[in-house]
Parts: sequence; C-alpha cells; structure tokens
Amino acid sequence: MLENRLQQQISFIKEIDKLKYIERKTKLFNSNRRENDAEHSWHLAMMSIILTEHGNETIDLLKVLKMVLIHDLVEIDAGDTFLFDTKKNHSNTKEELLAAQCIFGILPVDQATELITIWEEFEKGETNEAKYAKMIDRFEPVLQNISNQGGSWVEFNIPFELIYNKIKTGMKEGSSKLWEYTEIQLHKLLKGK
Repeated sequence: MLENRLQQQISFIKEIDKLKYIERKTKLFNSNRRENDAEHSWHLAMMSIILTEHGNETIDLLKVLKMVLIHDLVEIDAGDTFLFDTKKNHSNTKEELLAAQCIFGILPVDQATELITIWEEFEKGETNEAKYAKMIDRFEPVLQNISNQGGSWVEFNIPFELIYNKIKTGMKEGSSKLWEYTEIQLHKLLKGK
C-alpha cells in the first residue's frame, strides 16, 4: 500500500515538471525572456509571504501558498490563457477542470481531493485566501509589465481601459493598498507613453 502511494506521488512530481515548459506572455523583470509557469508560481509564493500584511483580510497563508503553487498546474494539459485573450475566456473552463482532475488524479485519492478542492476555491475567488491569491496572481505580471515599459500589454496592443479593468477586478478585493499602488503605477506608465 505505502509503495503504491509513494509511486503515485513520485509520478505526480514527475508530471508537474512539465510546468517549467509552459511559457507565459509576460517577460521577466527588465528582460526580453518570457517567464515560464514554474517561475511564475514560485514568485507568487514568495510575494504571498512578503506582502501578507497588505491583504484586506486575515488569511491562512499555507492555504494561499498551496493555491499559488498549484493554480497553474492545469496549464500542463490545458495550456496558458493570456489574461487579455479575446478568443478564449480566462475564467475557469471545462477544459481546465478536466486537466485538474487528470493531473491531480495521479496522486493518492486524499491528496488529489485536497488539491482539486483548493484549486476550485482559487478559481471561484470567494474566500479571503482566494481573493488574496488572485490579487497576487494579478500583481506579479503588473510589476513585470511596468518594469518593461508596458511589456506584453504594448506587444499585444492591449487598450489601457481593458488592462485597468481586468487588473482592478482581480486586485481590489484582495488588497486595496496594493491596488492603490498599482493604479498609481499604471497612470505613471500611461503618462510616460
């Protein structure tokens, strides 16, 4: 029994290595190299720890860390969807749910159930932890794009109003303070163009 459980866990660990090959649209800070999903997840985990004091509500940090580390694992099977994609909605899709069930399903049932539940909580964005995790998920690419003078927003010709509204939706509920900072930075970037 223990051997089978361990084998499932090792199989999962090998499977999620594929996250390192999923390229995102945003680029690293002050760089021309695109970030991969594994780098993104690691950075979100660090940001979650460092910026906790700026959240709107008290949170269970361990749950947030689990959310930010697993939320993009579905992209191994479903692919990355750019936040500003006009053809594919960025909200939870059936394709992503199937990917979550497939990838997390590699694990023993108790662990698979826990990770699917946490992933679904993140996707719904209703709990304090999910709101904070989603805010962090929006904030990191904002900082990257600002450091690259608009970065992927300029590259893909995204209108300012669309950027502002999509980011505001994902940030304000998690941290009014970080949204306020972001809003100032967005307006500075716009004035510089």
